[in-house]
Amino acid sequence: MSASEALRRSAAGIWDAQHRHPFVTGIGDGTLELARFSTWIRQDYLFLIEYGRLLALGAARAPDLETMARFADLTQAILREEMSLHRSYAAELGISPGELEAETMLPTTQGYTDFLVRTAAHGDFAELVAALLPCMWGYCEVGERLAQRERPGEERLARWIDMYSSTEFAEPAGWCRALTDRVAEEAGPATLGRMERAFVTSSRYELAFWEMAWSGEQWYEGEHAFDGG
Repeated sequence: MSASEALRRSAAGIWDAQHRHPFVTGIGDGTLELARFSTWIRQDYLFLIEYGRLLALGAARAPDLETMARFADLTQAILREEMSLHRSYAAELGISPGELEAETMLPTTQGYTDFLVRTAAHGDFAELVAALLPCMWGYCEVGERLAQRERPGEERLARWIDMYSSTEFAEPAGWCRALTDRVAEEAGPATLGRMERAFVTSSRYELAFWEMAWSGEQWYEGEHAFDGG
């Protein structure tokens, strides 16, 4: 069993819960309310900004030039291509660019991005890679599984499946798995333990992110909810 497969097994229950989550199944059958999808778009847009910082730190901390260049390419793809797709989705849903930029992170988005950037900045390179893997691989796996089902009638949800099940998205996920395996080969027991903890924590946040968009998570200040909008 490869290191990435072992990590996936360590979080199998969490990943299975993602596939069963009503937000994910709602994308697959086309029943997800667009209000919930809009929350995901708004929050994932903010997530991608910090995800770009994670990838940039990966480039800075990469042990060789080839890995540095790949992280730089991924940073460019996220900040220009994927965020542009999110802006296109937002426009279709009546969300202006100004609204996206003014959005406030909800608690799960804040917690997840803080964890990722802190791990990338203060952990070792192996932890950075392990923390990154659940997002890349997890969305690829969700997209591929949903693509095996009947295409949903809601075109925006169908295009979401197309994006995350595409070969263009699968290739970087495969690269990240291979990088994880390569890094783990040189890691001692203590580092492998930190990699597993980082992988499981990111997996938990991935599941929490679906739930955040589904449940309408808000900040609570005293007795009043504040959605940050």
